[in-house]
Formats: sequence, C-alpha cells, structure tokens
Amino acid sequence: MRMKQKATTMRVSVETRDRIARIARQEGRSMTEVLIDAIHDYEQKVFWERVNDQIKRTQKEDPAAWADYLAERELILGPPSRSRRIAPEWEGLITFPEETDEDNPR
Repeated sequence: MRMKQKATTMRVSVETRDRIARIARQEGRSMTEVLIDAIHDYEQKVFWERVNDQIKRTQKEDPAAWADYLAERELILGPPSRSRRIAPEWEGLITFPEETDEDNPR
C-alpha cells in the first residue's frame, strides 16, 4: 500500500505559480513534480559548484597536494588519452586546442 505524503501550502507569486503551471502543462506532469526536479537540479548545481571551488582552492593553496592527487589518479586510471575519439560525422569539423598549430592552421 502506498502512503500519501504530507502536503503543505507555500506562498509564491502568481507569476511564479503560472510559470510552474505552464511548464507542468507542457511536460504533462504535475506542478509538484516540476518543483521536485527543479530543486534536485539546483542542489546538483550547488554541489558541483562547491566541488569546483574546493578543487580551485586546493590547486591554489596546496599545489603539492594537488600534484599528489593527480599522480595517484594517474596510477589508478592510467595516463590521459593522447587522442580523442569523436563521432565520425564530426571528424575534421572540430579542432581541439592541443591540435592547433599557428604554423599549420586548419
């Protein structure tokens, strides 16, 4: 048997309610589902922003620890790939920065 979740009322502007309703209608979902997904996406965004900030801080404040991390990562994963695989239909259309040669432009 499925238990019904408790619910509450939250005040939002009419404009915000209408925006949520429009998205829900377009996607054939409930307004609650739209809000749950939006909150999840926001939490993920904040999480990765914090991770990136921590990485930048470590690189800046403790370069030796960052070098140790990179060395350990390479031991586990192996050296970075020297070539990139891309879809055949993109072959020749993309130039990666490391492939750019000022004397030999593509």
